[in-house]
Amino acid sequence: MNPWETHEVHNQFDELRDVNLLGADPALQEALARAGAQAWVPQLHRYAHDLGSSAAWELAHWANTAGPQLQRFDARGRLRETVEFHPAWHALLGMYRAQGLVSLPFDNAQPGRFSAWAAGFYLHGQVEQGTLCPATMTTAAIGLLRQEPALWAQLKPGLFSPSYDSRDLPCSQKTSLWIGMGMTEKQGGSDVRANTTTATPVAAGGRGGAYLLRGHKWFFSAPTSDAHLVVAQLADGSGPACLWVPRWRPDGTRNSIRIQQLKDKLGNRSNASSEVEFQDAWGVLVGEEGRGIPTIIEMAAMTRLNCVLGSAAILRTATVQALAYARQRRAFGKVLVQQPLMRNVLADLALESEAAMTLGMRLAQAFEHAASPLEQAWKRMLTPAAKFWICKRATALVAEAMEVMGGNGYVERSVMARLLREAPVNSIWEGSGNIMCLDVLRALARDPEGAACLLHDLQQHCEGVPVLHNTLQALAAALRQPAAQLEAQARHWVQQLVLAAQAGLLLRHAPQAVAQAFVRSRLGSSSCGWVVGALDVQGGDVEAILQRALPQ
Repeated sequence: MNPWETHEVHNQFDELRDVNLLGADPALQEALARAGAQAWVPQLHRYAHDLGSSAAWELAHWANTAGPQLQRFDARGRLRETVEFHPAWHALLGMYRAQGLVSLPFDNAQPGRFSAWAAGFYLHGQVEQGTLCPATMTTAAIGLLRQEPALWAQLKPGLFSPSYDSRDLPCSQKTSLWIGMGMTEKQGGSDVRANTTTATPVAAGGRGGAYLLRGHKWFFSAPTSDAHLVVAQLADGSGPACLWVPRWRPDGTRNSIRIQQLKDKLGNRSNASSEVEFQDAWGVLVGEEGRGIPTIIEMAAMTRLNCVLGSAAILRTATVQALAYARQRRAFGKVLVQQPLMRNVLADLALESEAAMTLGMRLAQAFEHAASPLEQAWKRMLTPAAKFWICKRATALVAEAMEVMGGNGYVERSVMARLLREAPVNSIWEGSGNIMCLDVLRALARDPEGAACLLHDLQQHCEGVPVLHNTLQALAAALRQPAAQLEAQARHWVQQLVLAAQAGLLLRHAPQAVAQAFVRSRLGSSSCGWVVGALDVQGGDVEAILQRALPQ
């Protein structure tokens, strides 16, 4: 023994790696079966195996540690405005693209495709989140761009391609394409109608016509995308418009989109977000003149579902890592997971994680079957509600999971530090909490028949569960009030709506120990409130919940 070795390292455990993320998640397997997505399960298992490997975790670490770097000029002073990424970023994007997930919801009519896509997105998000930003925007753009026949004919091959092409070239020369968004400006934030960027027609203008954009975007993600969908005011004063703005002009010259700087963000560090100026940048009008916001909202509806799934993925990783650590680490003479209070905390994390995933997967089914009035109500009313609640909960519960690992969770090399930095972004992107709650109220007010249909569907799970019945009765009574009267309490009622939906789904699909513990702890006067680990459950129920979360 070296005489200068002061101690032996013991009772220290690395984070859980080299595990099949789908194989270790019975709740997700059941959700795929319910959606009829069995055709994709073998492929998802292979992808989950690759994602859970040590190699994938290392890629995630380096993509976030190195981060993108803006190179505005080349070595001789020529303006280039390129963004350089660590090779790990390209490797992770290539992994995602190769699965065909970018276009999966749109490239065939096979049942279960939305759920298979949602599961793939959720699995990827458990390991690395920044790469899901361009993936989110590209998938969401497909539904919008399909409505523009001439543009779609040019773009479809690149959008549906499973290859990965990182080259900075015109769209016509690329084997695959990524799409970004440009909505937010300094003065407006979420108020897109306050945008000042203008779009002036090159000739006649109109749908499919060319425009020149002049102005700025305060958040422009990701700047290396092959094109962006941008909201700008039409120069004739007819209102906001949505425009397709490529990185390269049709004549093969770089479009005049000047990158001012990359954002120095709290989290989402692997992904590049930028500030840009348009100096008569060339674009094509998508949708009708003056209808830019309703046009882009079609895209935002799906990106909000991505936020739900992304937050559920973060919460799943935090829960699994905390549980795996607690099953090995000893303190005060016992393994942590044997400590009654620690078991309560872990079980509470597991309940929140399964409820988040189950609601996200249910919403994916609603998107697939949106022609049904009931499914449209789930999609329109519960997507913004779920984005509000699940994205908020992820931040708080990741902090609790970090605490399970103590100081080991607080150091930068721990995945928990990255998860905690990452978690808040989904609450902010695509509309903050207040915006989501007001959107829910608008949807309920505009479609009272859909709201009634949704509440009736939720009530189907109330039999024998008085607290859920009472919650829904109170919710129905509140929603009969004018929206203006509800606004100040919108967060409370949207929270109740989400909790009722999650409770109903778990009562229908989850083991009794999971469903009953969720209902008791989240609904009614006996709910444990905000403190994680205040469950009123018996020992056998706790063990069942923990085994459900991560089978040993």
